[in-house]
Amino acid sequence: MKLYKEFFRYVIPSMLAFALSGLYGIVDGFFLGNEMGDAALAAINVAYPITAFVQALGTGIGMGGAVQYTIHKAQKKKEDAARCLGLTLLLLLGSGVIITPILLTMNIPMLKALGLQGELLALGNEYIIWIAWGTLFQILGTGLVPFMRNLGNAYISTVAMVIGAMFNIVFDYLLIWVFHQGMKGAAIASVMGQVAAFVVSICYVYWKKERVIFKRIPASLGKKILLVACSPFGLSFAPNITLILVNLNAVAYGGEFAVTCYAPISYITYTIMLLLQGISDGCQPLVSLFYGKGEEKDSEKIYKMSRNFSIFVGILFMLFVLWQGRMVVGIFGSSPQVTEYVLKVLPIFLLGMAFSGISRAVISYFYATEKNMKAYILIYGEAVLLGILLLILPRAMGIMGTWMSIMLSQILVAVMSQALLKMKFVRKEK
Repeated sequence: MKLYKEFFRYVIPSMLAFALSGLYGIVDGFFLGNEMGDAALAAINVAYPITAFVQALGTGIGMGGAVQYTIHKAQKKKEDAARCLGLTLLLLLGSGVIITPILLTMNIPMLKALGLQGELLALGNEYIIWIAWGTLFQILGTGLVPFMRNLGNAYISTVAMVIGAMFNIVFDYLLIWVFHQGMKGAAIASVMGQVAAFVVSICYVYWKKERVIFKRIPASLGKKILLVACSPFGLSFAPNITLILVNLNAVAYGGEFAVTCYAPISYITYTIMLLLQGISDGCQPLVSLFYGKGEEKDSEKIYKMSRNFSIFVGILFMLFVLWQGRMVVGIFGSSPQVTEYVLKVLPIFLLGMAFSGISRAVISYFYATEKNMKAYILIYGEAVLLGILLLILPRAMGIMGTWMSIMLSQILVAVMSQALLKMKFVRKEK
Protein backbone atom coordinates (compact mmCIF):
# COMPACT_ATOMS: atom_id res chain seq x y z
CA MET A 1 0.00 0.00 0.00
CA LYS A 2 2.86 2.35 0.83
CA LEU A 3 4.41 1.71 -2.60
CA TYR A 4 1.15 2.67 -4.33
CA LYS A 5 0.94 5.84 -2.27
CA GLU A 6 4.49 6.82 -3.23
CA PHE A 7 3.78 5.98 -6.88
CA PHE A 8 0.82 8.32 -7.13
CA ARG A 9 2.58 11.00 -5.07
CA TYR A 10 5.13 11.28 -7.86
CA VAL A 11 3.02 10.39 -10.90
CA ILE A 12 -0.01 12.67 -10.48
CA PRO A 13 2.06 15.91 -10.25
CA SER A 14 4.17 14.70 -13.17
CA MET A 15 1.09 14.08 -15.32
CA LEU A 16 -0.18 17.57 -14.53
CA ALA A 17 3.23 19.06 -15.32
CA PHE A 18 3.47 17.32 -18.70
CA ALA A 19 -0.14 18.15 -19.56
CA LEU A 20 0.61 21.79 -18.83
CA SER A 21 3.79 21.66 -20.90
CA GLY A 22 1.63 20.52 -23.81
CA LEU A 23 -0.45 23.65 -23.39
CA TYR A 24 2.40 25.75 -24.83
CA GLY A 25 1.82 24.43 -28.34
CA ILE A 26 -1.90 23.83 -27.98
CA VAL A 27 -2.67 27.29 -26.58
CA ASP A 28 -0.67 28.88 -29.41
CA GLY A 29 -2.70 26.83 -31.90
CA PHE A 30 -5.98 27.79 -30.20
CA PHE A 31 -5.33 31.54 -30.26
CA LEU A 32 -3.76 31.57 -33.73
CA GLY A 33 -6.39 29.28 -35.28
CA ASN A 34 -9.25 31.42 -33.98
CA GLU A 35 -7.50 34.70 -34.88
CA MET A 36 -5.84 33.90 -38.23
CA GLY A 37 -7.51 30.71 -39.52
CA ASP A 38 -6.33 27.41 -41.01
CA ALA A 39 -3.10 28.78 -42.57
CA ALA A 40 -1.66 29.93 -39.22
CA LEU A 41 -2.73 26.68 -37.54
CA ALA A 42 -1.02 24.61 -40.26
CA ALA A 43 2.14 26.78 -40.20
CA ILE A 44 2.68 26.54 -36.44
CA ASN A 45 1.95 22.81 -36.51
CA VAL A 46 4.63 22.18 -39.16
CA ALA A 47 7.15 24.58 -37.56
CA TYR A 48 6.57 23.41 -33.97
CA PRO A 49 9.09 20.49 -34.11
CA ILE A 50 11.88 23.09 -34.01
CA THR A 51 10.50 24.46 -30.74
CA ALA A 52 9.95 20.91 -29.51
CA PHE A 53 13.58 20.02 -30.30
CA VAL A 54 14.79 22.86 -28.07
CA GLN A 55 12.49 21.84 -25.22
CA ALA A 56 13.29 18.12 -25.64
CA LEU A 57 16.99 18.95 -25.44
CA GLY A 58 16.43 20.64 -22.08
CA THR A 59 14.23 17.76 -20.87
CA GLY A 60 16.81 15.17 -21.95
CA ILE A 61 19.77 16.84 -20.24
CA GLY A 62 17.71 17.63 -17.14
CA MET A 63 16.38 14.08 -16.85
CA GLY A 64 19.83 12.59 -17.54
CA GLY A 65 21.26 14.64 -14.69
CA ALA A 66 18.29 13.87 -12.44
CA VAL A 67 18.65 10.09 -12.91
CA GLN A 68 22.36 10.21 -12.01
CA TYR A 69 21.64 12.57 -9.09
CA THR A 70 19.08 10.15 -7.62
CA ILE A 71 21.31 7.09 -8.07
CA HIS A 72 24.26 8.84 -6.34
CA LYS A 73 21.99 10.06 -3.53
CA ALA A 74 20.69 6.53 -2.99
CA GLN A 75 24.30 5.32 -2.77
CA LYS A 76 25.08 8.03 -0.13
CA LYS A 77 27.51 9.81 -2.49
CA LYS A 78 26.44 13.35 -1.63
CA GLU A 79 29.36 15.17 -3.28
CA ASP A 80 28.88 13.27 -6.54
CA ALA A 81 25.17 14.11 -6.41
CA ALA A 82 26.06 17.82 -6.01
CA ARG A 83 28.38 17.51 -9.02
CA CYS A 84 25.51 16.01 -11.02
CA LEU A 85 23.45 19.14 -10.37
CA GLY A 86 26.36 21.45 -11.17
CA LEU A 87 27.27 19.66 -14.39
CA THR A 88 23.63 19.54 -15.50
CA LEU A 89 23.36 23.32 -15.12
CA LEU A 90 26.54 23.78 -17.16
CA LEU A 91 25.29 21.44 -19.89
CA LEU A 92 21.96 23.28 -20.07
CA LEU A 93 23.67 26.66 -20.34
CA GLY A 94 26.18 25.41 -22.90
CA SER A 95 23.56 23.82 -25.14
CA GLY A 96 21.48 27.02 -25.07
CA VAL A 97 24.48 29.11 -26.14
CA ILE A 98 25.26 26.70 -29.00
CA ILE A 99 21.72 26.17 -30.33
CA THR A 100 20.67 29.85 -30.43
CA PRO A 101 22.93 31.01 -33.32
CA ILE A 102 22.20 27.78 -35.25
CA LEU A 103 18.46 28.50 -35.18
CA LEU A 104 18.96 32.15 -36.10
CA THR A 105 21.06 31.34 -39.17
CA MET A 106 19.45 28.08 -40.33
CA ASN A 107 15.79 28.97 -39.78
CA ILE A 108 14.70 29.13 -43.44
CA PRO A 109 16.47 25.91 -44.60
CA MET A 110 15.03 24.04 -41.60
CA LEU A 111 11.49 25.25 -42.26
CA LYS A 112 11.76 24.34 -45.95
CA ALA A 113 13.04 20.90 -44.97
CA LEU A 114 9.91 20.50 -42.84
CA GLY A 115 7.78 21.15 -45.93
CA LEU A 116 6.81 24.81 -45.53
CA GLN A 117 6.61 27.04 -48.56
CA GLY A 118 4.89 30.22 -49.73
CA GLU A 119 2.56 31.81 -47.17
CA LEU A 120 3.08 28.99 -44.66
CA LEU A 121 6.87 29.47 -44.85
CA ALA A 122 6.54 33.19 -44.08
CA LEU A 123 4.24 32.51 -41.13
CA GLY A 124 6.45 29.72 -39.77
CA ASN A 125 9.59 31.85 -40.06
CA GLU A 126 8.01 34.71 -38.12
CA TYR A 127 7.31 32.23 -35.32
CA ILE A 128 10.71 30.50 -35.26
CA ILE A 129 12.82 33.68 -35.29
CA TRP A 130 11.38 34.75 -31.95
CA ILE A 131 11.53 31.22 -30.56
CA ALA A 132 15.26 31.21 -31.40
CA TRP A 133 15.94 34.34 -29.34
CA GLY A 134 14.43 32.62 -26.30
CA THR A 135 16.25 29.29 -26.73
CA LEU A 136 18.37 29.57 -23.57
CA PHE A 137 15.37 30.13 -21.28
CA GLN A 138 13.41 27.30 -22.91
CA ILE A 139 16.26 24.84 -22.35
CA LEU A 140 16.76 25.98 -18.75
CA GLY A 141 13.02 25.99 -18.04
CA THR A 142 12.43 22.45 -19.30
CA GLY A 143 15.76 21.16 -17.97
CA LEU A 144 15.28 22.12 -14.35
CA VAL A 145 11.74 20.76 -13.98
CA PRO A 146 12.86 17.06 -13.84
CA PHE A 147 15.22 17.95 -11.00
CA MET A 148 12.36 19.27 -8.90
CA ARG A 149 10.88 15.77 -8.65
CA ASN A 150 14.26 14.22 -7.87
CA LEU A 151 15.03 16.83 -5.21
CA GLY A 152 12.12 15.40 -3.24
CA ASN A 153 9.27 17.73 -4.16
CA ALA A 154 7.19 16.46 -7.07
CA TYR A 155 4.62 19.20 -6.61
CA ILE A 156 7.03 22.10 -7.14
CA SER A 157 7.57 20.95 -10.74
CA THR A 158 3.81 21.16 -11.24
CA VAL A 159 3.76 24.64 -9.67
CA ALA A 160 6.51 25.74 -12.07
CA MET A 161 4.57 24.41 -15.06
CA VAL A 162 1.28 25.93 -13.86
CA ILE A 163 2.86 29.35 -13.53
CA GLY A 164 4.58 28.94 -16.91
CA ALA A 165 1.34 27.87 -18.58
CA MET A 166 -0.55 30.82 -17.03
CA PHE A 167 2.08 33.25 -18.33
CA ASN A 168 1.81 31.65 -21.78
CA ILE A 169 -1.99 31.94 -21.86
CA VAL A 170 -2.02 35.54 -20.65
CA PHE A 171 0.66 36.64 -23.13
CA ASP A 172 -1.04 34.71 -25.96
CA TYR A 173 -4.31 36.49 -25.23
CA LEU A 174 -2.68 39.92 -25.03
CA LEU A 175 -0.25 39.60 -27.94
CA ILE A 176 -2.49 37.70 -30.39
CA TRP A 177 -6.05 38.78 -29.63
CA VAL A 178 -5.50 42.25 -28.15
CA PHE A 179 -2.38 43.58 -29.93
CA HIS A 180 -2.70 41.33 -33.04
CA GLN A 181 0.96 40.29 -33.14
CA GLY A 182 0.15 36.95 -34.77
CA MET A 183 2.94 34.37 -35.03
CA LYS A 184 5.43 36.68 -33.34
CA GLY A 185 3.09 37.07 -30.38
CA ALA A 186 2.64 33.29 -30.04
CA ALA A 187 6.41 32.75 -29.97
CA ILE A 188 7.04 35.47 -27.38
CA ALA A 189 4.23 34.05 -25.21
CA SER A 190 5.82 30.58 -25.30
CA VAL A 191 9.22 31.97 -24.32
CA MET A 192 7.74 34.00 -21.45
CA GLY A 193 6.07 30.86 -20.12
CA GLN A 194 9.42 29.06 -20.00
CA VAL A 195 11.10 32.07 -18.39
CA ALA A 196 8.51 31.89 -15.60
CA ALA A 197 9.05 28.13 -15.14
CA PHE A 198 12.82 28.65 -14.99
CA VAL A 199 12.55 31.41 -12.36
CA VAL A 200 10.34 29.23 -10.12
CA SER A 201 12.73 26.26 -10.47
CA ILE A 202 15.93 28.16 -9.76
CA CYS A 203 14.32 29.92 -6.78
CA TYR A 204 13.37 26.51 -5.37
CA VAL A 205 16.96 25.23 -5.70
CA TYR A 206 18.21 28.38 -3.93
CA TRP A 207 15.51 28.19 -1.23
CA LYS A 208 16.27 24.53 -0.50
CA LYS A 209 19.98 25.43 -0.23
CA GLU A 210 20.76 22.47 -2.46
CA ARG A 211 24.49 21.95 -2.70
CA VAL A 212 25.94 22.53 -6.19
CA ILE A 213 29.54 21.67 -7.11
CA PHE A 214 31.11 22.92 -10.35
CA LYS A 215 34.69 21.80 -9.61
CA ARG A 216 36.54 18.52 -10.16
CA ILE A 217 33.77 17.00 -12.28
CA PRO A 218 34.98 13.75 -13.90
CA ALA A 219 34.39 13.30 -17.63
CA SER A 220 32.79 9.93 -16.87
CA LEU A 221 29.93 11.72 -15.08
CA GLY A 222 29.22 13.86 -18.14
CA LYS A 223 29.22 10.73 -20.29
CA LYS A 224 26.72 9.00 -17.98
CA ILE A 225 24.39 12.01 -17.99
CA LEU A 226 24.46 12.32 -21.78
CA LEU A 227 23.96 8.58 -22.32
CA VAL A 228 20.82 8.67 -20.19
CA ALA A 229 19.76 12.03 -21.72
CA CYS A 230 19.44 10.47 -25.19
CA SER A 231 16.43 8.44 -23.98
CA PRO A 232 14.22 11.18 -22.42
CA PHE A 233 15.27 13.51 -25.26
CA GLY A 234 14.11 10.95 -27.81
CA LEU A 235 10.97 10.19 -25.84
CA SER A 236 10.07 13.90 -25.64
CA PHE A 237 10.89 14.53 -29.29
CA ALA A 238 9.41 11.29 -30.69
CA PRO A 239 5.92 12.75 -31.30
CA ASN A 240 7.58 15.51 -33.32
CA ILE A 241 9.58 13.04 -35.41
CA THR A 242 6.19 11.56 -36.22
CA LEU A 243 4.89 15.07 -36.92
CA ILE A 244 7.74 15.81 -39.35
CA LEU A 245 7.48 12.50 -41.24
CA VAL A 246 3.70 12.63 -41.44
CA ASN A 247 3.54 16.28 -42.55
CA LEU A 248 6.05 15.63 -45.34
CA ASN A 249 4.09 12.55 -46.39
CA ALA A 250 0.75 14.35 -46.11
CA VAL A 251 1.96 17.09 -48.48
CA ALA A 252 2.87 14.43 -51.06
CA TYR A 253 -0.35 12.40 -50.82
CA GLY A 254 -3.00 14.84 -49.60
CA GLY A 255 -1.70 18.36 -50.23
CA GLU A 256 -2.19 21.38 -47.98
CA PHE A 257 -5.66 20.17 -46.92
CA ALA A 258 -4.18 17.00 -45.39
CA VAL A 259 -1.52 19.02 -43.57
CA THR A 260 -4.19 21.35 -42.18
CA CYS A 261 -6.31 18.38 -41.06
CA TYR A 262 -3.36 16.79 -39.30
CA ALA A 263 -2.82 19.93 -37.18
CA PRO A 264 -5.76 19.40 -34.75
CA ILE A 265 -5.16 15.63 -34.79
CA SER A 266 -1.55 16.12 -33.73
CA TYR A 267 -2.56 18.49 -30.93
CA ILE A 268 -5.08 15.98 -29.56
CA THR A 269 -2.77 12.95 -29.74
CA TYR A 270 0.18 14.98 -28.44
CA THR A 271 -1.79 15.90 -25.33
CA ILE A 272 -2.59 12.24 -24.62
CA MET A 273 1.04 11.30 -25.30
CA LEU A 274 2.23 13.90 -22.78
CA LEU A 275 -0.05 12.47 -20.10
CA LEU A 276 1.42 9.02 -20.76
CA GLN A 277 4.92 10.45 -20.62
CA GLY A 278 3.99 12.16 -17.35
CA ILE A 279 3.22 8.75 -15.88
CA SER A 280 6.44 7.14 -17.09
CA ASP A 281 8.68 10.08 -16.12
CA GLY A 282 6.87 10.57 -12.84
CA CYS A 283 7.81 7.12 -11.61
CA GLN A 284 11.47 7.57 -12.69
CA PRO A 285 12.71 8.97 -9.33
CA LEU A 286 11.32 5.91 -7.50
CA VAL A 287 12.66 3.42 -10.06
CA SER A 288 16.12 5.04 -9.96
CA LEU A 289 16.05 5.23 -6.16
CA PHE A 290 15.29 1.52 -5.71
CA TYR A 291 17.78 0.65 -8.47
CA GLY A 292 20.48 2.70 -6.73
CA LYS A 293 19.78 0.86 -3.47
CA GLY A 294 19.95 -2.51 -5.22
CA GLU A 295 16.23 -3.18 -4.61
CA GLU A 296 15.33 -4.13 -8.19
CA LYS A 297 12.16 -6.02 -7.23
CA ASP A 298 10.60 -2.78 -6.02
CA SER A 299 11.73 -0.93 -9.15
CA GLU A 300 10.00 -3.64 -11.23
CA LYS A 301 6.82 -3.23 -9.16
CA ILE A 302 6.86 0.50 -9.90
CA TYR A 303 7.26 -0.24 -13.62
CA LYS A 304 4.22 -2.56 -13.57
CA MET A 305 2.14 0.12 -11.80
CA SER A 306 3.24 2.59 -14.47
CA ARG A 307 2.31 0.21 -17.31
CA ASN A 308 -1.13 -0.61 -15.91
CA PHE A 309 -1.96 2.99 -15.11
CA SER A 310 -0.79 4.08 -18.59
CA ILE A 311 -3.09 1.57 -20.27
CA PHE A 312 -6.01 2.78 -18.14
CA VAL A 313 -5.35 6.47 -18.88
CA GLY A 314 -4.81 5.82 -22.61
CA ILE A 315 -8.12 3.97 -22.96
CA LEU A 316 -9.97 6.51 -20.80
CA PHE A 317 -8.87 9.48 -22.92
CA MET A 318 -9.45 7.55 -26.14
CA LEU A 319 -13.08 6.98 -25.13
CA PHE A 320 -13.51 10.61 -24.04
CA VAL A 321 -12.23 12.00 -27.35
CA LEU A 322 -14.43 9.60 -29.32
CA TRP A 323 -17.40 10.74 -27.24
CA GLN A 324 -16.68 14.48 -27.41
CA GLY A 325 -14.73 14.57 -30.69
CA ARG A 326 -16.58 17.47 -32.31
CA MET A 327 -16.16 19.67 -29.25
CA VAL A 328 -12.45 18.80 -28.92
CA VAL A 329 -11.68 19.46 -32.61
CA GLY A 330 -13.74 22.66 -32.55
CA ILE A 331 -11.41 24.19 -29.94
CA PHE A 332 -8.83 24.96 -32.64
CA GLY A 333 -11.16 27.01 -34.84
CA SER A 334 -10.91 24.63 -37.80
CA SER A 335 -13.18 25.10 -40.81
CA PRO A 336 -16.23 22.78 -41.13
CA GLN A 337 -14.54 20.81 -43.94
CA VAL A 338 -11.44 20.18 -41.82
CA THR A 339 -13.52 19.26 -38.75
CA GLU A 340 -15.58 16.67 -40.62
CA TYR A 341 -12.53 14.97 -42.09
CA VAL A 342 -10.70 14.94 -38.74
CA LEU A 343 -13.67 13.27 -37.03
CA LYS A 344 -13.64 10.60 -39.74
CA VAL A 345 -9.98 9.55 -39.28
CA LEU A 346 -9.42 10.37 -35.58
CA PRO A 347 -10.25 6.82 -34.31
CA ILE A 348 -7.22 5.48 -36.22
CA PHE A 349 -4.89 7.73 -34.23
CA LEU A 350 -6.59 7.10 -30.90
CA LEU A 351 -6.20 3.34 -31.18
CA GLY A 352 -2.42 3.77 -31.36
CA MET A 353 -2.47 5.78 -28.13
CA ALA A 354 -3.66 2.76 -26.15
CA PHE A 355 -0.45 0.94 -27.15
CA SER A 356 1.90 3.91 -26.66
CA GLY A 357 1.39 3.83 -22.89
CA ILE A 358 2.85 0.31 -22.76
CA SER A 359 6.02 1.17 -24.67
CA ARG A 360 6.60 4.42 -22.77
CA ALA A 361 6.41 2.67 -19.41
CA VAL A 362 9.05 0.17 -20.55
CA ILE A 363 11.31 2.89 -22.00
CA SER A 364 11.22 4.88 -18.77
CA TYR A 365 12.05 1.76 -16.76
CA PHE A 366 15.03 1.03 -19.02
CA TYR A 367 16.67 4.47 -18.86
CA ALA A 368 15.89 4.91 -15.14
CA THR A 369 17.92 1.73 -14.51
CA GLU A 370 20.74 2.65 -16.95
CA LYS A 371 19.70 0.10 -19.62
CA ASN A 372 20.21 2.77 -22.25
CA MET A 373 20.65 0.62 -25.36
CA LYS A 374 17.25 -1.06 -24.95
CA ALA A 375 15.64 2.34 -24.46
CA TYR A 376 17.33 3.62 -27.64
CA ILE A 377 16.05 0.64 -29.64
CA LEU A 378 12.44 1.39 -28.69
CA ILE A 379 12.58 5.18 -28.96
CA TYR A 380 14.41 5.51 -32.24
CA GLY A 381 13.09 2.20 -33.59
CA GLU A 382 9.59 3.71 -33.67
CA ALA A 383 10.78 6.47 -36.03
CA VAL A 384 12.50 3.90 -38.26
CA LEU A 385 9.39 1.70 -38.37
CA LEU A 386 7.19 4.69 -39.15
CA GLY A 387 9.53 5.76 -41.95
CA ILE A 388 9.42 2.28 -43.49
CA LEU A 389 5.63 2.09 -43.25
CA LEU A 390 5.30 5.55 -44.82
CA LEU A 391 7.31 4.33 -47.80
CA ILE A 392 4.94 1.41 -48.33
CA LEU A 393 1.35 2.03 -47.19
CA PRO A 394 0.61 5.46 -48.77
CA ARG A 395 1.64 4.10 -52.19
CA ALA A 396 -1.08 1.48 -51.87
CA MET A 397 -3.73 3.36 -49.85
CA GLY A 398 -3.07 7.06 -50.48
CA ILE A 399 -3.42 9.48 -47.58
CA MET A 400 -5.25 6.83 -45.52
CA GLY A 401 -2.04 4.79 -45.64
CA THR A 402 -0.24 7.73 -44.02
CA TRP A 403 -2.65 7.73 -41.08
CA MET A 404 -2.54 3.92 -40.76
CA SER A 405 1.28 3.97 -40.64
CA ILE A 406 1.26 5.93 -37.37
CA MET A 407 -1.06 3.48 -35.61
CA LEU A 408 0.81 0.38 -36.85
CA SER A 409 4.23 1.75 -35.79
CA GLN A 410 2.91 2.35 -32.26
CA ILE A 411 1.48 -1.18 -32.03
CA LEU A 412 4.74 -2.73 -33.29
CA VAL A 413 6.86 -0.78 -30.79
CA ALA A 414 4.56 -1.89 -27.92
CA VAL A 415 5.12 -5.50 -28.99
CA MET A 416 8.90 -4.90 -29.23
CA SER A 417 8.96 -3.37 -25.74
CA GLN A 418 7.39 -6.47 -24.21
CA ALA A 419 9.83 -8.72 -26.07
CA LEU A 420 12.84 -6.75 -24.77
CA LEU A 421 11.44 -6.73 -21.24
CA LYS A 422 10.79 -10.48 -21.33
CA MET A 423 14.41 -11.06 -22.43
CA LYS A 424 15.60 -9.11 -19.36
CA PHE A 425 13.47 -11.11 -16.92
CA VAL A 426 14.35 -14.47 -18.52
CA ARG A 427 18.09 -13.70 -18.22
CA LYS A 428 17.65 -12.73 -14.56
CA GLU A 429 15.86 -16.01 -13.79
CA LYS A 430 18.68 -17.99 -15.41
